[in-house]
Amino acid sequence: MTETVIKLEDISKQYRLGQIGTGTLSHDVNRWWHKMRGKEDPYLKIGEVNVHEKKGESNYVWALRDINFDVKQGESLAIIGKNGAGKSTLLKILSRVTGPTTGRFKVKGRIASLLEVGTGFHTELTGRENVFMNGAILGMTRNEITRKFDEIVAFSGIERYIDTPAKRYSSGMLVRLAFAVAAHLDSEILIADEVLAVGDAEFQKKCLGKMKDVTGEGKTVLFVSHSMPAVRSFCKTAVLLRNGTVAMSGEVEEVIKEYMMLGSNDNPNIKSFSPPLHIANNAQLHSISLYQPGKSIVEPLAIDEPVIIEADLELGEVPQGKYYHITYLFKGDEGNVLFISGSGMTDNISIDKPGRQKVKCFVPANFFNAGTFYISFQFVENRNKVIIREEDIINLVMIEGERQLGAWMGHAPGFLKPKFQWTNEPVITT
Repeated sequence: MTETVIKLEDISKQYRLGQIGTGTLSHDVNRWWHKMRGKEDPYLKIGEVNVHEKKGESNYVWALRDINFDVKQGESLAIIGKNGAGKSTLLKILSRVTGPTTGRFKVKGRIASLLEVGTGFHTELTGRENVFMNGAILGMTRNEITRKFDEIVAFSGIERYIDTPAKRYSSGMLVRLAFAVAAHLDSEILIADEVLAVGDAEFQKKCLGKMKDVTGEGKTVLFVSHSMPAVRSFCKTAVLLRNGTVAMSGEVEEVIKEYMMLGSNDNPNIKSFSPPLHIANNAQLHSISLYQPGKSIVEPLAIDEPVIIEADLELGEVPQGKYYHITYLFKGDEGNVLFISGSGMTDNISIDKPGRQKVKCFVPANFFNAGTFYISFQFVENRNKVIIREEDIINLVMIEGERQLGAWMGHAPGFLKPKFQWTNEPVITT
């Protein structure tokens, strides 16, 4: 049976807003008096959930509240959530940078932490000096750092600048060197917080490759990232934090689905109209929905799978000689129309039969780039008369599909990312 190397039991962290320290002298005396009598800290009974969107009544806030989960040896666990959910606070507690207010945790093994860009670096010191200082902070001996120094510098890829003061480094250079030091610590557990937020494709590939090597050696990795392709490629399990509490834990795909739905009480992939939207004298629209074949309508839409845009409409009696079509206009963030597609562009589709019907538009896989598209709806009569145009009737949100480990995890420019057919044929010379 796989051994548990990290165990969290009711971990909570409380902060006092707008103050440095614990607050006033009266608060400190009150805390001391309760402690002397063996009673609970009175200020743990107050405080509010860590919700950023609204102003609270209390000066105390729970950054984390009753966190419980276990991590097994050799497991690569993703910790995901929106900004301010408590991810970094949790990692700082596990790294012993700060302590929990209540609860306890057990860690079996040596921890290497990469929490923030340049943590443990002094900008006036050179890269070489910072390697020795940062290694010492992480628990490495001087002999150990000296023995691994060439490997660390080679991995970072900044050998030319190793004797240059760190204040002249870019953020990418700093995080390269910091990760290189942490990655070469002989630890059983690696904690990485947003190591892919800074750096180019080469650096991202190195990071993920190194972390894959670490797990392959039976070591444990806690990985925080907002890059869902990286999370999918590297981790098999995940924990979702929301407002400082565990919202969900389990298989990485299920947790990512829940994460993509955060912040929306309604399903963003369907727009229903009640009463139905009148789009012509004899037609009304009940709903517009977006989904992918074989998947639930609540699941996020990945760019490497087809997308179906479905219009649920009802048509009354159609006057002789008339027929209808639907046209969609796809717009970008600035409102500019990127392209259009309509049923009138085909010869085999027309809307001319009375009754309730579903008109589907099939978008092929590997067509969109990741991002948000704003879809406007047009109902067209006889291919030459727009009866109604509903602006931004629904938003199409596309996410990156699964990528192979080691592939670039950044966001490609542009709105479309079509997958064309490519060939490579040898040139035969005579």
